[in-house]
Amino acid sequence: MSLPPGFLDELRSRVSISSIVGRKVTWDMRKSNQAKGDYWAPCPFHQEKSASFHVDDRKGFYYCFGCHAKGDTLNFLCETENMGFMEAVEVMAREAGMTMPARDPQAAAKADRLGELAEVMEGATRFFKTQLNSSAATAARDYLRGRGLDQKALERFEIGFAPDARQALWAHLTGAGVSPDKIIEAGLAIAPDDGGKPYDRFRGRIIFPIRDTRGRCIAFGGRAMDPNARAKYLNSPETPLFDKGRSLYNAGPARAASGKDTPLIVAEGYMDVIALVEAGFEAAVAPLGTAITEDQLRMIWRISPEPVIALDGDQAGLRAGYRLMDLALPLLGPEQSLRFCLLPEKMDPDDVLRTGGTGAMHKLIKGAVPLVKLLWQRETEGQVFDSPERRAGLDDRLRAALDKITNKSLRGHYAEDLRRLQHAFFKPQRSRQTPWFPKGRSGPGFTAPPAHALQATRATLLANGEGADIAERMREEIILAILLVHPALLEHFMSDLERAEMRTAGHETLRQALLMLPERQSDDLLQILPDPALAEATRILELGHVAIAPPVRNRNDGDLARKCLEEEFAKLFSRRGVALELREATEDLADLADEGLTWRLRQAAETRNRAERSRLSDSADLGEDRAALSGELQRLIESEVWVKRKK
Repeated sequence: MSLPPGFLDELRSRVSISSIVGRKVTWDMRKSNQAKGDYWAPCPFHQEKSASFHVDDRKGFYYCFGCHAKGDTLNFLCETENMGFMEAVEVMAREAGMTMPARDPQAAAKADRLGELAEVMEGATRFFKTQLNSSAATAARDYLRGRGLDQKALERFEIGFAPDARQALWAHLTGAGVSPDKIIEAGLAIAPDDGGKPYDRFRGRIIFPIRDTRGRCIAFGGRAMDPNARAKYLNSPETPLFDKGRSLYNAGPARAASGKDTPLIVAEGYMDVIALVEAGFEAAVAPLGTAITEDQLRMIWRISPEPVIALDGDQAGLRAGYRLMDLALPLLGPEQSLRFCLLPEKMDPDDVLRTGGTGAMHKLIKGAVPLVKLLWQRETEGQVFDSPERRAGLDDRLRAALDKITNKSLRGHYAEDLRRLQHAFFKPQRSRQTPWFPKGRSGPGFTAPPAHALQATRATLLANGEGADIAERMREEIILAILLVHPALLEHFMSDLERAEMRTAGHETLRQALLMLPERQSDDLLQILPDPALAEATRILELGHVAIAPPVRNRNDGDLARKCLEEEFAKLFSRRGVALELREATEDLADLADEGLTWRLRQAAETRNRAERSRLSDSADLGEDRAALSGELQRLIESEVWVKRKK
């Protein structure tokens, strides 16, 4: 409906934003200045301990410096109470004592009908609560008592009982003057197709009222007392009041509790929620007998940005977690994710609380794993990756999951975590060998050292190539790996990369690919490199000496990576400069014997010495003999190798 001009301005001027927000937060009076309408509190939209949520009464706005939530009084009501805009306007109008403008006749009729149905549901709630105290409900009361629910808990959750009679509720409501069509429309009775007399939907069941975030009873859930009943749990059907895929059990109280720095727990059923709340975990909700829908997930995120999903400890619970994970992946964002609490085998939250108490549940919730860990578990658990094809299949599945994440930055972080998990998973386990002792010594478990080099040792790069070539090749690999892991440094070192022509074909292919990247390169270069360069990049990152290098291991330390790159480029260019000087000097040795050549050789030696005075610790070096080349140069100078000897 449309509102007349100035109505909202008048509404906002009559109701201060602090009076509405103050119902959901506790003001930090040390930081607030009430006289100036300046208020501070911990944010109700994300969990924090400091007061970063600011409310300005004079301007009528709120803003959180932590999660950046902002808006006016109406926005706050919509977000915290899960209201529609017009519903929030009506609430504020009642607060201000203002009369709402005349509504559209059809909308007014629909709203009036919903209000009438809600009244019918309240009448049914009172009837069911009364019946729980009847003699027919003895078994139901015993069952509830056995589940640890006292009278206070029964009252808190308005638990009732539906007699095992065909028309008990029907007779009660019609006798109170409720029209039959409303009873049927509210889902409380079923009208037979043959035109017979309607009968109660809930019979012989413990009843759990389901309320929306406004507190209206919109549906019922019923647990059968007969073990042979066709359905153990039965919910109300879809009605004008009740949309099962858009509702959560205990949503209203959970929203109020979650604003108190309490994690939101999503359990499976009514009894789980009740047990959690009674144990002190007041921010607990449950879907209504089916898998969580997208609307329910968005509703959960409006209550808490990172809820804990408590999965029953069986295969069915795990499958439900996997389905929810696939539903959530395209919707994830920096402030919107899930954690999963994996319960013990064949146990639900109620079982954990009854056997281990609140301490056991606290420990499980604290140990809840992020979504990325559950994704990795699904793709690897119980599988064998003993062939390239199987490992490639894992890569494809992980890549398909990453493609579902629409947030670019978040997708990059997920890719990084999955690569780390993959590296740890496939990293060969070091065998625990008995220590050996030097010759002439012995001890418990003495094992002599191997007489010959092991095959694994003979196959290494250091054992198979020329020393100088290996050192340069390893340095090229370190440089390329640092750039791959820290793509933000590419722009700063672009001129150095242009100079550093690689001596190995694969390295040069990768270098050229990095030079050809667009200016706004991806946070994950492996996602955008062409195939030949991608294969080389993957090979380099898997090399042992690369994986253990500090700038590669410490992916969040950009400063260390920058310093290491400066060092490695300096060493690379210095070594190549010295080699060029030596080649030119050698060509002149046969014909030249003057002070100019001596000066050039001394300069080459001094250049080498300066390059070796590293600005980094020895741990960042590749391990070559720093003094070897400079010592050889000094020997050549002192022996005057260029002087022609008499024959």
